[in-house]
Amino acid sequence: MTAKKAEKYSPATNDFFENVYDVVRLIPKGRVTSYGAIAAYLGSKRGARMVGWALGNSYTQHNVPAHRVVNRNGLLSAKHQFETPTAMQEKLESEGLEIKDDKVQNWNNKFWDPEKELS
Repeated sequence: MTAKKAEKYSPATNDFFENVYDVVRLIPKGRVTSYGAIAAYLGSKRGARMVGWALGNSYTQHNVPAHRVVNRNGLLSAKHQFETPTAMQEKLESEGLEIKDDKVQNWNNKFWDPEKELS
C-alpha cells in the first residue's frame, strides 16, 4: 500500500476527524507524534484537543494506529482509552519503542513531525 499525503484541513471542504485519521495512518511503526503536531499540520495549531477527540473515537475503530499519538512530552496520556490499561504501552513496545513510567524514551529520536515528514 502506498502512503498518500494527508490533505491540509479546510473547513469548507474536508472533515477534520477524517484528516486526523489520514495523518495518523501515515505514522511509521516505531515512531510517535503528538496531538499538537497533527493539529498544526492540519492548519489548526490550537486544535490538539480536537485531535484527541477524533482519536477518542478511533482507538478500536477506523483502522487507525492511535497508539502512536501521545502528548507533547511523550506521555501515554490516552492509555485509559484502550482495551486494557497496558494495551497502548504493549503496542508501542511491540514496535520497538521503550516506555518507562508511561513515557516514550528517546523522545527526540522517536518523534515523527508530520509538518517535516509530509512536506
